[in-house]
Amino acid sequence: MDGVRRRTVLGALGGTVAGGGALGRFRRGEPPPGPPDGVRQPSERPRPYEPRVQALLGRMTVDEKLGQLQQLAWSADTGPGRGQNAEAVRAARRGALGSVLNLYGARKTNALQRIAVEESRLGIPLIFGLDVIHGLWTTFPIPLAQAAGFDPAVAVRDAEVSAREARSNGVHWTFSPMMDVTHEPRWGRIAEGNGEDPYLTAALGAAKVRGYQGDDLADNDRVAACAKHLAAYGGAEGGRDYNSVDVSEARLRNLYLGPFAAAVEAEVATVMAAFNTVSGIPAHANRHLLTDILKEQWQFDGVVVSDYLAIRELTVHGFAADGADAARLAFNAGVDMEMASTLLARNGKRLLRNGRITMARLDDAVARILRLKFRLGLFRRPYVDEDAAITKPTKAARSAARETAARSMVLLRNHTSALPLSTSARSIAVVGPFADSPDLKGSWAGPWAVTPRPVTVADAVKAAVPKAKVTHVRGVDAQGKDTDDIVKAVAAARAAEVTVVVIGEGAKLSGEASVRGDISLPGKQEELIAAIAESGAPFVVVLVNGRPLTIGGWLESAPAVLEAWHPGLEGGNAIADVLFGKVNPGGKLPVSFPRAVGQIPVYYNHENTGRPYDPHNPYTSRYLDLPDGPQFAFGYGLSYTTFDIGEPRLSTRRIAADALRQGDTVDVAVTVRNTGRRTGDEVVQLYLRDPVASIVQPVRRLCGFRRVTLDAGRSTTVRFRLSAEDLGFWTHDRDGNFVVEKGEIRLYAGNSSLAEAERTLTIT
Repeated sequence: MDGVRRRTVLGALGGTVAGGGALGRFRRGEPPPGPPDGVRQPSERPRPYEPRVQALLGRMTVDEKLGQLQQLAWSADTGPGRGQNAEAVRAARRGALGSVLNLYGARKTNALQRIAVEESRLGIPLIFGLDVIHGLWTTFPIPLAQAAGFDPAVAVRDAEVSAREARSNGVHWTFSPMMDVTHEPRWGRIAEGNGEDPYLTAALGAAKVRGYQGDDLADNDRVAACAKHLAAYGGAEGGRDYNSVDVSEARLRNLYLGPFAAAVEAEVATVMAAFNTVSGIPAHANRHLLTDILKEQWQFDGVVVSDYLAIRELTVHGFAADGADAARLAFNAGVDMEMASTLLARNGKRLLRNGRITMARLDDAVARILRLKFRLGLFRRPYVDEDAAITKPTKAARSAARETAARSMVLLRNHTSALPLSTSARSIAVVGPFADSPDLKGSWAGPWAVTPRPVTVADAVKAAVPKAKVTHVRGVDAQGKDTDDIVKAVAAARAAEVTVVVIGEGAKLSGEASVRGDISLPGKQEELIAAIAESGAPFVVVLVNGRPLTIGGWLESAPAVLEAWHPGLEGGNAIADVLFGKVNPGGKLPVSFPRAVGQIPVYYNHENTGRPYDPHNPYTSRYLDLPDGPQFAFGYGLSYTTFDIGEPRLSTRRIAADALRQGDTVDVAVTVRNTGRRTGDEVVQLYLRDPVASIVQPVRRLCGFRRVTLDAGRSTTVRFRLSAEDLGFWTHDRDGNFVVEKGEIRLYAGNSSLAEAERTLTIT
């Protein structure tokens, strides 16, 4: 079996690393060949529609060109000041609109599309965009939960179902996947990403791009993906959304940019700029990010879109003097389309006259947008079949959501094998604020007012054990304020053979603009667990949440803890599948769980420091009042069976740096055996450490993973292939310098970032 290994621009272009050849030149920052004004020529991908793009450009007026750069926001609420509906209709009619945000539904999109196609001078179709983050009608687990599956197929299933549902409703473009690596569990948007590791984020993000886009964007079940947010949005100071990010060039490239490079290699159609500053320069005006790296070094030929009103916010940052200045800065930095604000459309002609922007740059941006419309097949088929629109989850989609949710759950604790529960139980109590709550979908869960009601945990338990008496008591509310029912919950627990306590945080406590300074269970939810524990009744805990929580205060009192995240539409059924052993949990944590909020940031791929933690030496990196390390480490997760993972075996123990630069690789084989009595999944994880380098390296970094299913007593060998891109790193050079240095590389294999089985590779 082949382990997952990151494929980035490095492998795609096939050049050397920091050496000769085209790739070496681009990585050192030398501009690729291009016209004198610096506007990059289209990439070498075949473009049968390029003559039509150029012909259209030749016929367009300046107003029509500027209009293609504009995306306006539609609103279902047509009250004063809500949305830009009337403006969108007028602009579509005069051929001065490129895209519309938040309009969906086959009949509605067709109506506006007809105005653009049939009433405007050139008939250029609109692109309709929507935040389809983890499902439209069929809500899948949140992306952070999907990352816990450590399985790219999980991301693909979500993307394929989402694309099919969205495209049938006239949506061509989704603003997903989020590629932001973060070490900040307080940050609400951690729910929307893949956690703390760039390798895992790259693998899953690229898989989701391929799931959305397929082989042909013109297919009626595919949508254009958007890799967001470039860049370092997850590094916001204090975890506060939209906050500043101060980052070195080496940290930027080694931690934050790799996933975006993987998305570009996967041919992502669009990229979105980030709200934040990057070392004092707002990302929306950061030419180094959007042009030097993205468009020139990586040869990205798609569309760069702004985030909502973010160009206008350049003045608030204190970077632009006024709206016209903001438009100039963003456009010249590399933004091709403006979302919601209208500064480019309103100021573009004046900026052209004054020489503040060039016609060459304008034509470049418009050509990118037109190419995307051709790729989507919109000139050939601008409308969708209203009779074929998917307006509710199908049976197959629900099944996919259920399987995905169960595959994403992580067993954090299982003392004395409290799980799985017996299906022969005669009485079960299901208590807690989320026991019978439909609040399981998480943030960005589709068109929120009309999506179907999720299956609750209580209903799913009743369906799983139909002969048992299932009692439900809330105990406390989701905010943890109303504790009047705790006594009733304890009574129900005492009367039942086993109790399932379902606690956590509601959807509104995570996602965009949902930052928490305290990431423990809200309010007095812990009092419910304490009361059940003190009663002596057998119980297990299910967590539903959109981020890592601090759970140290009650953890030892709980016989078993299942991390279910926000599991989506079929979340209740998926939780029951795991609780009763129909599914053996195999998920792993894509992010470290801190012991206390004061420990943040805590992450596995940290630097060693000159005084690493030593329990016997007070003058080392530590807290006086906390043990070292997180509560639960990155990559951690239990199973209802046990596994043995052997030492990594290398195809060679020595390899020349020059050979790696020329494309040679090292194969690593790891044998894993199911030593228990049940069939189950294990995630074999491969980590490396470069202990001596010209830039201090993390104590470990993930370089391969593979999820396998094994019957009891069976074994298999997982194989990984390491190349220069895995064994090297980026230096501080602002123009980009990737190096593979001589010395020892330590490789670790296991089932978490604490893996112990070790081998050494020497690079000569």
